[in-house]
Amino acid sequence: MLEAGVKLVRQQGFAGTSVDQLCREAGVTKGAFFHHFASKEALGVALADYWSSSTGAFFAAAPYHHHADPAARVLGYIDLRTELIAGPAESFSCVAGTMVQEAFVSSEPIRAACNSSILGNAAALEDDLAAAIDQSGARGVTAASLARHIQAVIQGAFVLAKAGGDAGAAAAAREHLLHLRRYFEMLLTNENTRAD
Repeated sequence: MLEAGVKLVRQQGFAGTSVDQLCREAGVTKGAFFHHFASKEALGVALADYWSSSTGAFFAAAPYHHHADPAARVLGYIDLRTELIAGPAESFSCVAGTMVQEAFVSSEPIRAACNSSILGNAAALEDDLAAAIDQSGARGVTAASLARHIQAVIQGAFVLAKAGGDAGAAAAAREHLLHLRRYFEMLLTNENTRAD
């Protein structure tokens, strides 16, 4: 059911996904749905948690962690995120980002679960960012702030890709991440950012 929920939310949003549609997609009865979830809101919280768990495991096992240089690890993360953007927006957008845009006012539990998902992804970058900041001598930034900035650009790229429609959605989103990469390359490796 969770995989069916991920697919439908990415395709048509959380509000646009009914319990009946989810049951059809998952091949289960409505009774089976309510055996596992007390409500559609409970499903939304479970989807954000499931998304965090599955994407967290994927990124934790990614090859960019093998770089000895912390700046290369940060850039490798951005490169991987850029490579993952292909096809229509529903194939690369974030379930937590999609749901929070719809439910941030109407459902505190979904908002909190999505916040935890997105900021959890950011927190996973903080150690590499802190080491890269120390190594480069970059000033006026913190690892936590930069980690949140990365997520803000990624989520914003997804929103703009959706707003632009299917034609060129992936290319538009990748463009924003390429700008993000250039910023981090300058910040973490450019001589102008080093301390005196």
